[in-house]
Amino acid sequence: MANLELPDALLVRNYVAGNENSLAILIQRHESRIFGFIYSKVLDRDLSNDIFQDTFIKVIKTLKSNSYNEEGKFLPWVMRIAHNLIIDHFRRNKKMPLYRETESFSIFSILSDDSPTIENKIITEQVEEDVRKLLEQLPADQKEVIVMRMYQDMSFKEISEVTGVSINTSLGRMRYALLNLRKVIDKHQIVLNN
Repeated sequence: MANLELPDALLVRNYVAGNENSLAILIQRHESRIFGFIYSKVLDRDLSNDIFQDTFIKVIKTLKSNSYNEEGKFLPWVMRIAHNLIIDHFRRNKKMPLYRETESFSIFSILSDDSPTIENKIITEQVEEDVRKLLEQLPADQKEVIVMRMYQDMSFKEISEVTGVSINTSLGRMRYALLNLRKVIDKHQIVLNN
């Protein structure tokens, strides 16, 4: 039972050193959150199980090859792997995920009359690269919140649990990150259009 209280970083080190049980503890500790995240995107239990297994196969390969270097950030790292595998699945099957209309989301925001041209793809990739460069200018705690919220689709409650700070602190970091991004964009007169 004492192993359940060990921090993720120590369990990762123990697993790399040969303690197979450490990985089982990590999986057990984060299984519901990771599986829930996957299921929320693909809405299919069998497919979610497959992606969950593929995620941990990739985790194991990375850990065994000593390529893991995000100490203390195990859960966000695994969530990013799962997210990438979900995207790969949709790309392979060339189908869009199911979207539900809500007050804050309109299906028309992702639909367009024409298919994306090569030019639009290049512009979109450039905008995404510019945004990544802008994020690098933020303090680490603000960048972390933006990445978890915008790229990993985590709630502020999940962000506060992963980072070990209150929800209000997470919200504050997001607010300051957005303010700082606006200042940099205004200062350098950057235009982010696609």
